Amino acid sequence: MKFDKSKKLFQRAVKQMTGGVNSPVRAFKAVGGTPIYIERGEGAYIYDVDGNRYLDFCCSWGPLILGHAHPVVVEAISRTAVRGTSFGTVHENEILLAEKIKALCPHIELLRFVSSGTEAVMSALRVARAYTGRDKIVKFTGCYHGHSDSLLALAGSGLATLGIPASGGVPADFARHTLVVPLDDKEALNQTFDKFGDQIAAVIIEPVPANHGLLLQTREYLQFLREITKKHKSLLIFDEVISGFRIAPGGAVEFYDIVPDLCTYGKVVGGGLPVGAFGGRADIMSLLAPLGPVYQAGTLSGNPLALACGLATLEYLESGNCWQTLNSTTAAFAQKLKDGLKGRPVNLTAIGSIFWVNLQANLARKAEDLKPENAQLYASVFTRALEAGIYLAPSAYEVGFVSTEHTEVALTTAAESLAEIVKLSLA
Repeated sequence: MKFDKSKKLFQRAVKQMTGGVNSPVRAFKAVGGTPIYIERGEGAYIYDVDGNRYLDFCCSWGPLILGHAHPVVVEAISRTAVRGTSFGTVHENEILLAEKIKALCPHIELLRFVSSGTEAVMSALRVARAYTGRDKIVKFTGCYHGHSDSLLALAGSGLATLGIPASGGVPADFARHTLVVPLDDKEALNQTFDKFGDQIAAVIIEPVPANHGLLLQTREYLQFLREITKKHKSLLIFDEVISGFRIAPGGAVEFYDIVPDLCTYGKVVGGGLPVGAFGGRADIMSLLAPLGPVYQAGTLSGNPLALACGLATLEYLESGNCWQTLNSTTAAFAQKLKDGLKGRPVNLTAIGSIFWVNLQANLARKAEDLKPENAQLYASVFTRALEAGIYLAPSAYEVGFVSTEHTEVALTTAAESLAEIVKLSLA
């Protein structure tokens, strides 16, 4: 494949935008080479400016569960746009999507729309602190909850530690209110609550951790989180920005049958347009202005275009048993890939329509289980896959997504090709 036009565009981009990109991982630093510039997407495929076609397993990092430019989404945009793209006031689409979300997620009593997953998490934590009158938050290594200051914290040494800033520009005073513990480690969390229990407002977790690899947790561990937070009168927040409407109609809450106090959503809920949402128990959510003292606002919150796309996406998924079909299609693809890699030091994990190829022999349930050399091996896999017309996320620790537009034939061919590519990269 040739990438001449992409290279020229990137040369222009670095002169105008920091690093030439608007989100760091898009710069291809982790995999080498020049970012490919996408001209259009159609179904399960993306096409770059040089005319190359790729089977897309990134799906815009998860939102495109119906693939690219799906007719129902395009029609929703067209129908809505001619009436106006933003009003800055209330409109019916807000009610329609809220009703749909509540029908799929009966644990949500009240919700609010925002413009991103980061905003949703930031706002959920604010209302959790107000509800409990406490300041500290517990998060887990390997879970990502957006780039708000208090959540950009890393763990220090020891099992249960105060967070330290993981990014420049984050005051240490912000990070010190974030307690960071390993996933899948009851002892660490018990220690944390023994020491800080009366100061912990909430425990936040991706119930399906999918931002540092797919670090699947057991139902038993998630149930332990539910019990320990109730015991200490802290809130449990499920960050379902990735897993929401991906692994089941009701997300991880339905899949694991564990009900948190609050949930955050993004990606699929906007059908490919920028949107986020958070919600949960009415007594907690009622603390938000205008009902209560917790302030949250946004010029484009509840944008009519985004909510129309989200509603169209969820309605389509409800029709024709789409979730079950998509999940079984993904499971079959994952099994074919796993069979092709039998005997190799590789772990393939999948849940719903999410999968991850972990280039090491041992199964990983927490970030500390991951081997640093994986990233170098993955760079070779990514480059070879790109040349073979398969687009994976440009990071060893980002997961893959399957859409309703990925056909069985395309997935079978991709599984066979990826198995050979991984074998070559491990050789």
